[in-house]
Amino acid sequence: MHNPEASFNEAFARTVDIGNTIADQDEQADVWDIADGLLAGALQFWLYSRQPCGDPDCEDCGPVSTAAGRMAELKRLIEQFTIESEYFHTPQDQNVGRA
Repeated sequence: MHNPEASFNEAFARTVDIGNTIADQDEQADVWDIADGLLAGALQFWLYSRQPCGDPDCEDCGPVSTAAGRMAELKRLIEQFTIESEYFHTPQDQNVGRA
């Protein structure tokens, strides 16, 4: 039986692990560069996985049947996953109140 949540969680955890492993192996590496590389790879895979099937009546492919549709869906997911992240707000944010 296919478990989408388990697949999502495994991909999420492995990506974090890969970033941490790369950073641990090269202490001189810039974590921003590592993160940008992981993001670029994730975007390539995401775009590859969202190629429409070619059936103009396919309900599953409808939202991603154009480049603009794929970009809109990608932006929606980025916003959702960012807001859900425990790292979205940090104590070092410029707009954090200080007493």
